[in-house]
Amino acid sequence: MIKRFAFLLSALLAASATQAANLCAGLASYPVQPLIGGKAFDLCKIETKAAKAVLVVNTASQCGFTPQYEGLEKLHQRFKAQGLLLVGIPANDFGAQEKSSNKDIAQFCQINYGVSFTVAEKLQTPIGKDPLFARLTAASGKAPGWNFHKYLVNAKGQVQSFDSAIEPLSPVLISAVQSALKP
Repeated sequence: MIKRFAFLLSALLAASATQAANLCAGLASYPVQPLIGGKAFDLCKIETKAAKAVLVVNTASQCGFTPQYEGLEKLHQRFKAQGLLLVGIPANDFGAQEKSSNKDIAQFCQINYGVSFTVAEKLQTPIGKDPLFARLTAASGKAPGWNFHKYLVNAKGQVQSFDSAIEPLSPVLISAVQSALKP
């Protein structure tokens, strides 16, 4: 699933302004089976009104930044109707701070933080070797240094990087999300 998501964002990041209306930019289909965030869906079939920008966050359940799940959920609730697709991708790269199973991750996020945004399956490869994070790193010039690093991708494929210490409800991230959601 993560590899398909990586291909989707690679296509999104490579999209020209004329292709921006289609978040998949050349992919015919991209099925998503989220741990959290609703039923399975095809990301390529989502109307651009529903997904104008994507925020990708590498997450972990046992990190000092884990309380950011609460702010991410508030950010999701605030901007989902305007077209923000928030995707958490659990990873065990930094300090071995992620729980071992997808079921545990989903339960932890929902019970402790009421997470309703999309949470994908835990990465099975290191972030540095994952094609999605490699592409986001190349596009932004910044690799994740720890858990809860954030990448904001607008419909034109432009990528902004936000370090772990940037809170989800910080003025700088909210301003960037608002700009990414503008037509």
